[in-house]
Amino acid sequence: MIWILIAIIIIVLILLLTNIHVVQQSRAFVVERLGAYHCTWGVGLHVKLPIIDRVAKRVSLKEQVVDFAPQPVITKDNVTMQIDTVIYFQITDPKLYTYGVEHPMSAIENLTATTLRNIIGDLELDQSLTSRDHINTQMRSILDEATDPWGIKVNRVELKNIMPPRDIQDSMEKQMRAERERREAILQAEGQKQSQILVAEGEKQSAILRADAEKQAAVLRAEGDKQARILQAEAEAEAILRVQQATADALKLLNESAPNEQVVKLKALEAFQAAADGKATKIIIPSEIQSLAGLAAGLQSLAEEKK
Repeated sequence: MIWILIAIIIIVLILLLTNIHVVQQSRAFVVERLGAYHCTWGVGLHVKLPIIDRVAKRVSLKEQVVDFAPQPVITKDNVTMQIDTVIYFQITDPKLYTYGVEHPMSAIENLTATTLRNIIGDLELDQSLTSRDHINTQMRSILDEATDPWGIKVNRVELKNIMPPRDIQDSMEKQMRAERERREAILQAEGQKQSQILVAEGEKQSAILRADAEKQAAVLRAEGDKQARILQAEAEAEAILRVQQATADALKLLNESAPNEQVVKLKALEAFQAAADGKATKIIIPSEIQSLAGLAAGLQSLAEEKK
C-alpha cells in the first residue's frame, strides 16, 4: 500500500513538473485546450492542465531575417534577371501566426516572388537597376498588407542582388567604360579651357600692368622735363636779375661819384666798343660822342709815338 502511495505521489510530481512552463523574454506560447485555442502565454511562469492543455506553438517575437533564393524575373523590355530578396519581419500576433496560414515562411517566400515579378514586369532594365528604393518600398507595402492577417509585420524588404544575363552585363560594362571615357574627355577639355582662360587673363593683366608702368614712366619723364625747364628758367631769371642788379649797382656808384659830361661820354664810347666786339658789322655812333671818339684816337696815337 505504501509503495502504491509513493508511486502515485511520484506520478503527480512528474505530471506537475512536466506541466510547469517558464516563458522567456520576447517569446510567446500558444496553448490549446481540448484541441481548441485557449490562450497565449506571455513572459513568466505558467502551469497547464495535464492531458487537457497542450502548447500548440512556441513563437519568437524578435525581428527575424529571411534570405530567399534568387528568383527569375522578366522586365518590361523582355530581359530575364535573377533577383534575391531579404525580408525583415516580426510576429505581432502569435494566435494569427499559428492559425492564419500553413507554413508561413513558404507562404511569405511565394508571395515575395510573385510580388517581385509583378513590380519588375512594369519596369525596364535600366529602371530596375536604378530604382531599388522604389521597388523595396513598394514590396514592403504590399507584403505588409498581405501578411497582416497572418499576424506578421514586414518591416523592411531589400533587393540583395540583381543579376542580369552575361551579355547584358558585358554591354553595361562597355557602356560604363564609354561613359567614363566621355567624362574624362570632358574634364580634360574643361581643364584645357580653364588653363587657356587663366593664361589669357594673365596676359591681359600683364599688358595692363605694362601699359600702366609705361604711363607712369611717361608721367615721370614729363614731370622731370617740367622741373628741368622750371629750374632752367629760374636760373636764367636769376642770372638776368643779377645782371640787372649789377648794372643798377654800377649806375648807383657812378651817380654817387658825380661824373662830368666827358666821363659819361667815355663810358658810352666803351659801351659801343664792347658792342663792336660782337657779330654786328655796322655801328651808328651818336654825334655827341663822335668828337670824344676822335680825341681818344688822337691820345692813343700820341701814346704810341712816345713809345
